[in-house]
Amino acid sequence: MKIVIEFYRTRNSDNAHAVVGRETAQATNLDHAIEVARILAKTLNMPQQPDAMTIVDANGATLYAINEERPTP
Repeated sequence: MKIVIEFYRTRNSDNAHAVVGRETAQATNLDHAIEVARILAKTLNMPQQPDAMTIVDANGATLYAINEERPTP
């Protein structure tokens, strides 16, 4: 299946987010899509380290989303 993985940073005060990376990939199932996303999160050259990620299918339906909590500075 075709997937789109979006990496972003979130702001704690109002949960706003800014996209720092977006990639299209092929995956055989959801577990494979998550594995691909985790590899990309470590290997892509993004302007900032993402703290959240969303995986959507070709129709735009969200398959997986994670937002790692960051401590408030």
